[in-house]
Amino acid sequence: MPQSPLQLYIHVPYCIHKCHYCDFNSHVRTQPDWQVYEQALIAELDYWANQKQFQNRKLHSIFFGGGTPSLAPASLIGRVLEHAQNLFGFENNLEITLEANPGTVDMQAFQGFYQAGINRLSMGVQSLNHNELQWLERIHNSDEVYQAFDAARRAGFNNINLDFMYGLPQQSLEQWQQTLYAGLQFDPEHLSCYQLTVEPHTKLAARHAASPYKLPDDETSLNFFHQTRNMLADAGYSAYEISNFAKPDQYCRHNDGYWLYHDYIGIGAGASGKWDTSNGSTYRYSNSRTPETYTAQTIQKGFAINSDETLSIQQAAAEAVWVGLRRKNGIDDVWFKQRFGQSITDYFKHELEPWLNDNKLIWNNRQLHLTESGISLADAIAESVIV
Repeated sequence: MPQSPLQLYIHVPYCIHKCHYCDFNSHVRTQPDWQVYEQALIAELDYWANQKQFQNRKLHSIFFGGGTPSLAPASLIGRVLEHAQNLFGFENNLEITLEANPGTVDMQAFQGFYQAGINRLSMGVQSLNHNELQWLERIHNSDEVYQAFDAARRAGFNNINLDFMYGLPQQSLEQWQQTLYAGLQFDPEHLSCYQLTVEPHTKLAARHAASPYKLPDDETSLNFFHQTRNMLADAGYSAYEISNFAKPDQYCRHNDGYWLYHDYIGIGAGASGKWDTSNGSTYRYSNSRTPETYTAQTIQKGFAINSDETLSIQQAAAEAVWVGLRRKNGIDDVWFKQRFGQSITDYFKHELEPWLNDNKLIWNNRQLHLTESGISLADAIAESVIV
């Protein structure tokens, strides 16, 4: 079985304010203990570097997510990266991404992150409309987005993603088009555009249950989706994944690695990791979510695993199809056979046949991918193979 590239995800859980729609592991702390959190990250890196499945494997990509990683001191980012390089080594032209909130950074902060080794930014803009930003409970305004983007460029960043959200309550297609057009004026290398989802156990879910918001119906959602793809294609951005669009050769290597079923180490509060075992199964784990619990456990014993599971080879194959179908190029069957021992169609012929017959999937004996009409049904198609 071929060994996949190895990725590193680093979770920074702290936020100034938790937005009501957010279901990520984020915690409001007025004064995070950055020294202790850095100590825990370093300890966890040491632990994973000593595990045999990661011996002699250089890192393929690194991603600081959150929470709000741009709240962290640049010195913490730099020391964690230096330690990771000493322990694992870096592949050539390593992609190192940091998520940034436009309301938490200035020119000095961007310069610090750039000097620390960050070479790609992902900025959580979500909207450039004042009322929409207020409803989303974002801490920034549209002016701060322009200021932050300009500061990032002047600091040296030439690989920037902007996140935008559509399908907000009572948002018209015209309003979304205006936001998207304004976003294109930044000329970013990458755009992530996704629909608002009312996630369980969020403040938004509770509010929506008590007094439902006027959210778009299925037909309107499809209009938003297709208009987004058309506008960005016309502007030169390829939809290399369902919600992600990039200029040529500017796709996010780290996120693409998840969809390609690469191995990854996750460190930090609530972070998850995954690797393929020698017998074909897949092991995955998740860390304790509360920062204080995570730091205490990790500093004491080197890790803070709160839950874990082992997927059978059949379950892992289904998961690889589920994530791989999100990619424009779909799933390569040569790789699939090497990883799982059989062709995709050997595993899932019965489950995939209706979608193939309905022209929602294309199979050419080497690759399986969604058709244009199948893209909007990606979740339903993926769920049909989950065991």
